[in-house]
Parts: sequence; C-alpha cells; structure tokens
Amino acid sequence: MKLTGVELRRISMPLVAPFRTSFGTQTSRDILLVRVTTDAAEGWGECVAMTDPLYSSEYVDAAADVLRRFLVPAVLAAGPPAAHSVAGILAPFKGHRMAKAALEMAVLDAELRAEGRSFGRELGAVRDRVPCGVSVGIMDGVPELLDAVGGYLAEGYVRIKLKIEPGWDVEPVRAVRERFGDDLLLQVDANTAYTLGDARHLARLDPFDLLLIEQPLDEEDVLGHVELARRIRTPICLDESITSARDAAAAIRLGACQVVNIKPGRVGGYLEARRIHDVCAAHGIPVWCGGMLETGLGRAANVALAALPGFTLPGDTSASGRYYASDVTEPFVLDDGHLVVPTGPGLGLAPVPDRLAEVTTATEWLTG
Repeated sequence: MKLTGVELRRISMPLVAPFRTSFGTQTSRDILLVRVTTDAAEGWGECVAMTDPLYSSEYVDAAADVLRRFLVPAVLAAGPPAAHSVAGILAPFKGHRMAKAALEMAVLDAELRAEGRSFGRELGAVRDRVPCGVSVGIMDGVPELLDAVGGYLAEGYVRIKLKIEPGWDVEPVRAVRERFGDDLLLQVDANTAYTLGDARHLARLDPFDLLLIEQPLDEEDVLGHVELARRIRTPICLDESITSARDAAAAIRLGACQVVNIKPGRVGGYLEARRIHDVCAAHGIPVWCGGMLETGLGRAANVALAALPGFTLPGDTSASGRYYASDVTEPFVLDDGHLVVPTGPGLGLAPVPDRLAEVTTATEWLTG
C-alpha cells in the first residue's frame, strides 16, 4: 500500500450543551482530522487533543504542527507503511501521543479498507454491540443534575458518570443515589482535581457503592494513588496516568488502580490500546473505553475497541446526539442502551461530504 498524501483538516463542531469538568467548560470542539490517501484506499483519523492544554499537555495547534513538520514527513519517507509499523517510525519523536494516534488510525483505516477488513475484526472484537454509559458534566445545581441524569436514563443509557471537583462531589452523588436508587450503575470522574490530603473527604463517597472513582489525583502521582487506595473503599480507576501498556503494568503491580480507562488517543493509538487491554486482562483488571467527545469517526473506532473481551464495564461510547446535533458521519443512535459495532471495511463509515464541508475551517495537503 503506497501512501500518496496526507490531508490535515480542521473542523469546528458546536456542542448541544456546554460540557463542564474540573478543568474547564467546553461549548464547541476544534477538531483535527487526518486523511491519508493511498494507491488502494483512503483512511481517516481523528485527533482528540483539545483547544487548550488543560486535559493533557497536548493541544490542537501543537498536534497540527508536529504532524506537519515531523510525523507525516517521517511516515511518507518510510515508504509503504503498514499500520503496525507506524508507532515504530514515530518513536524517535517524544510524546505527542494524540497526534501519533490520529495518524496511525488513518493509516490503519486505509489499510483495512483496502483489505476489506473491519476495525472490530482487526482489534479482536467479540461482540456485535456494546453497552453505553454517559458522562454528565458539572452543573449549576443539584436540580439541574437530576433532570439531566433522568433524561439520559430515559434515553436508555446503562451507566452514569458524574464529573466531580472539590465542592461538587458528595452531595451531587448522594442526590443521584437517592433519586435513582442503588441499582443504578454510577461512577465519578475527578480529572485530577484532588490531592492525597483529600483522602478523608473522598472516603465519604464509599457508602454510595460507586463502580469507581476515576483519576482523583494528579496524573504523575501514581504513588499517591497507591496510598489513596489503602484509605478508601471505592475502586480507583486511572485515566490520565496511563499512557502505555508499560504504565498500566506498573500501576497494576504497585496497586495504584483496580480499573483502567483506555482512551486510544491518550495512549498513542488503537494498537497500543489493544496492548493495554491485553495487559489488564492478564492481571484480571477490568477496562472500559473512555471518550473525548469524538465525532462519528472516533466513535466508530472506540465502539470497535469496546467490543474486546476485557471491556467488561460500559464505556463513554455515547450516541452522537449526546454531544452533536449533526455529526460529520451518519449518526450513532442508541438501541436499548447499546451501540452497534460497525462491520464494514475499516471504520465502517466515512464523513458525509456536505456535512464535512459545512464544519470545515481549514485544510492542508502534505506530500512526500
């Protein structure tokens, strides 16, 4: 498969409602898409970096720059690239996992389309549909939160995740438990908003029988998570701290987590995500697929990943309508709390040309 060129495309996608976390509020997404063309097929990748370096050190402008100046030229110069070789080609360039993941995803999509194989088949999916959870942002008040959660449950979501931060944690969780009962699958996500000094306060969440608390401490504070795990009963799930299979193995060995959230963009791509899944499965650690407000392109790949056997908890693989009134692909629609795993070649879907044109803000074409 000869790579003939790479397109970097910026799109702007307004959210259906503001999404607030402990690190800020989003009202729209500035998204970088990567399209590769080959002599046999084209492929699409989606970069999950945010506009500002708040969730991680990466951000959209930096991802576009490193792709333009370093990553794309390296892949173009390597000759016909197989998807499994992309990570090795890009390894000399430190960091920038989200940019690398987008490029690898596009090459993998093109390769699979050319060979008539699906993402799900390539990654090792064992299910044809996956259960879906939804992430609920920080609200102005508890009544608004309860209305939002009630609406999502009415739509069929099988698990609720509440974003929390100091001052918005115990009482919102208590209110949701009291309103919707003990059978509700409920978890919380702190996005690194706490310190080990908050351990006693976080232990107040233990009586609510949560599935997990996600990334309570700073991403570099793995030992802090080890100590926190000794002080609270709620299982700790690591997100930002896990950037590779090696990180996952170390965190598990140290006792820093009982669950792992796998976000392919954060770890450098879907092939590394599969390796993390395999490491966790070997240690009996459940995993689930996190979301980064992806369009239908990233959502298709995430749903395929979430169909692997070790993904035993519902992920943040929400329907398209959770975030976007109109997606760039045909929308993913919830069916009895599940999304169907695409079975067509590659991602199994592609952008709708007219819709893609409507939201495009810039394009750039790169060749060898």
